[in-house]
Amino acid sequence: MYEGVVQDLIDELGRLPGVGPKGAQRIAFHLLQADPTDVRRLADVLIEVKAKVKFCEVCFNVSQDDRCRICRDPRRDPSVLCVVEEYKDVVAIERTREYRGRYHVLGGAISPIDGIGPDQLRIRELMARLASAEVTEVILATDPNLEGEATATYLTRMLRVMDLRVTRLASGLPVGGDLEYADEVTLGRAFAGRRAAE
Repeated sequence: MYEGVVQDLIDELGRLPGVGPKGAQRIAFHLLQADPTDVRRLADVLIEVKAKVKFCEVCFNVSQDDRCRICRDPRRDPSVLCVVEEYKDVVAIERTREYRGRYHVLGGAISPIDGIGPDQLRIRELMARLASAEVTEVILATDPNLEGEATATYLTRMLRVMDLRVTRLASGLPVGGDLEYADEVTLGRAFAGRRAAE
């Protein structure tokens, strides 16, 4: 649609997750109108992040060091391990300020339709961590979708033979939601996970 490098920029931006053709076009034209110093700073940060950021050697969270800040923090409880699909899940849980244990990032979820099986995830590394007997509870915090449920079920079966407490995050109705708009799976889980009224 546009000529040469402008179309190339739009095409590359359009490959980013969550950026559609119109969004890519808006970003491209914003960059064209931006101060060259701002564009150079963005380009430098993109290059720097690819050069410096790696995965933690313990939990596989993103980190600039061999170990992430959570794995280095002596105040974190090493006996509780929260297993998540992606490093962005760590950020979501940390925002709650409710969890003080450590993490293990699987790098995805079991999805046969996408060709992702247990061998493509960091399950072998998880089992090696659990062999040390330092961990007493594993919290399975996978997404509440088909792939996340399959992953949690697979892990539950594997962990059943170990002397561990295995728990799942509670799920149900969001605060401020209306029952009439809740889907049947969410409503069913809310009933299954009900507790005594306070």
